[in-house]
Amino acid sequence: MWWSLKSFPLLFRMSSIFSKIVKGEIPSYKIAETNDYYAFLDINPLAKGHTLVIPKKEVDYLFDLKDDEYAGLQLFAKKVALAIKEVIPCTRIGVAVIGLEVPHAHIHLVPINGMGDLNFANPKLIIDAAEMKLISENIAKAFQNYL
Repeated sequence: MWWSLKSFPLLFRMSSIFSKIVKGEIPSYKIAETNDYYAFLDINPLAKGHTLVIPKKEVDYLFDLKDDEYAGLQLFAKKVALAIKEVIPCTRIGVAVIGLEVPHAHIHLVPINGMGDLNFANPKLIIDAAEMKLISENIAKAFQNYL
């Protein structure tokens, strides 16, 4: 038989929304991109500048990434975080990995000023498209300093 039960679910797996963003099928407010990683503003942010960092390779769970992919994602996220900090006034950039909302490994980078700022139960901000575009462009410009 050409398939096995183990491979069967992969035959019918749908692309995640993040894979569609990477392919340009869904628009995003892009911050940075390499051959392997992509960063873009969260459209339901906890704070201005809340960014998602993903591997382009579709892997459901962060800890299923190969060691070199995981390390590369973390280093890319660090550069993105430094760029966010340069543009968005904040005390720190909070880092969160929840992994339940979208079946594609991702890291949340959230500008914070206190512990409660990284609570995902907090109301999300509503930021208009023009401001989101401006924020993404400013962070993208700052990111160039970390290449």
